[in-house]
Amino acid sequence: MLADNSIHALAWSAMSDATPEEIRDRIERIYREESGRILATLIRLLGGFERAEDALQDAFNTALARWPVDGIPAQPRAWLISTARFKAIDAIRRRTRFEQAGERIAETLHGEAAAAPVDDELPDDRLRLIFTCCHPALPPEGRLALTLREVCGLTTEEIARAFLVPVPTVAQRIVRAKAKIRDERIPYRVPSEAELPARLDAVLTVVYLLFNEGYAATSGSALTRAELSTEAIRLGRLLLELRPEPEVMGLLALMLLHESRREARADADGDLVLLDQQDRSRWNSALIRDGLALVERAFASGAVGPYALQAAIASVHAAASAPELTDWRRIRELYDLLLRLQPSPVVALNRAVAVAMHEGPAAGLSLIDALLADDTLRDHHLAHAARGDLLRRLGRREEARAAFAQALTLTTVGPEQRFLASRLQELS
Repeated sequence: MLADNSIHALAWSAMSDATPEEIRDRIERIYREESGRILATLIRLLGGFERAEDALQDAFNTALARWPVDGIPAQPRAWLISTARFKAIDAIRRRTRFEQAGERIAETLHGEAAAAPVDDELPDDRLRLIFTCCHPALPPEGRLALTLREVCGLTTEEIARAFLVPVPTVAQRIVRAKAKIRDERIPYRVPSEAELPARLDAVLTVVYLLFNEGYAATSGSALTRAELSTEAIRLGRLLLELRPEPEVMGLLALMLLHESRREARADADGDLVLLDQQDRSRWNSALIRDGLALVERAFASGAVGPYALQAAIASVHAAASAPELTDWRRIRELYDLLLRLQPSPVVALNRAVAVAMHEGPAAGLSLIDALLADDTLRDHHLAHAARGDLLRRLGRREEARAAFAQALTLTTVGPEQRFLASRLQELS
């Protein structure tokens, strides 16, 4: 990330009348939205993570110094890529003191840089980066941590929260994964047709995690991070072109159907709006149409997997024009299939909620209590929030307050914190 003192010090000549807050917001937005794409391109151009990361930082530092004087370039990303690669060449020459080997590397990079077009990003640069980060030579936990850090731009702390592991553990996984890529010379490319099936599952998992962080942020003042979910959908479309398989269709459909509800998930103040209270006229009908069509294509193949099943569940919600028209029995049946295919505590929790909606809160509460008896979901705030809601519906107010209070201690997302606090206030 850019250093805080650098961010606060930057002034934009094109925004001379802007307040410091507006300037800071603009800088953070450019870094947040563009740095991942720039890094992916720099890895292709410079041939390594460390060299690309150093060059990226150098380019932003140069922008801090020059843009206040020269103004913002017409194409900021292209400017940053061009600056970064020439900074990398200069750094190689300085470190090697013009030794023959270093000079040869620098001259090679210089020739490639000079021959490259002005806008150096290729459409699949980030897809190449994902496949590199998800190489089978890396351990599964290293693949996920590295991709979320390098492709998605999540901090080590955010990744640690997502995996429920200590921050130093995540940092070690990232360092080891980078070292393995370097030492084993893992290529930066999309795999061949023969290699692709074995690599696809890991990539789909990472794209799904990227979308989840964008659709339901694990921390921060906003409920969502639109740039992450938008990027996940873009990568999903690239994967579908590359590999039009049922699970790729299912994942893309799932993301589109969830994304269709983004605008309705928060009110004008940014506060959480539950599914049954959302204004469904604000749902994006174009995304819903695309998602439903992909679900049909996936199920027509006869080889339905976990992503296609989750997409089918989302399609039942999308098809209901009003909350009371939701086919909860069908949703529960789909969760039954999903739980058999992909057993996990989170799937079981979602199934319990579907059971509560179909059979009543008491039936769902018994299932959630059984899940919480296992320590796996002890720190999962949504489990406690769901339990609190069912207790509230059963009139067990004090127990509901305790459950909501526990959930409140476990979430770091502002809108969720405000929602849980309002539930506590209602029950007091």
